[in-house]
Amino acid sequence: MSAPVIAVDGPSGSGKGTLCQKLAQHLGWALLDSGALYRLVGLAGVKHGIPLDQEAPLTALARDLDVRFEPGAEGEPTAVILEGEDVSDVVRSESTGELASQVAVLPGVRQALLGRQRAFAQAPGLVADGRDMGTVVFTDADLKIFLTASAEERADRRYKQLINKGESVSLAALLEDIRARDKRDSEREVAPLKPAADAVIIDSSGLGIEQVFDRVLASVRERGLI
Repeated sequence: MSAPVIAVDGPSGSGKGTLCQKLAQHLGWALLDSGALYRLVGLAGVKHGIPLDQEAPLTALARDLDVRFEPGAEGEPTAVILEGEDVSDVVRSESTGELASQVAVLPGVRQALLGRQRAFAQAPGLVADGRDMGTVVFTDADLKIFLTASAEERADRRYKQLINKGESVSLAALLEDIRARDKRDSEREVAPLKPAADAVIIDSSGLGIEQVFDRVLASVRERGLI
């Protein structure tokens, strides 16, 4: 491996994104949001009228995906540019997350994105956020974290986020969507969502982000990464 890697996996809504951004910023390392790549494949598929169960054309799309990640201003999220269009907001929406879950079950798409993900591992280091970072993409990662939380807690977190954005959402519908996504992610034939055998498992139910961050940082220190 060309640089140290911290792989963080877990289900939707477990807090991986916030944790990984905070960790990458603290360490001064690069950040890979692997879920964004699958979301972009789903968005591009819809844009080009490709049914999301058609593996061959979606694999070709994933292989040649025209995407750029541009750093935002301090405190702002990374800008995501798909085929010349800024999709930073839509790529983070609930509906796009559902598209990602559909295309992520396709082996060809996963294989097409594998090399692109591994290329992010460059000095001084990488924090990789996803579903199979520790089990498939970076099997020799220096530290593997599996971050989880109850489906009810994750739905409640997402509900509050969306309400704060002024969106009208149903908590019951969010919970149903999360359970369906968990089932699809954990039961897919290729790279199912599960902890790596050597992962540090953290249940974030009832914990704040600072508490989770402190636990992970302790593991980072134990591995001699800082």
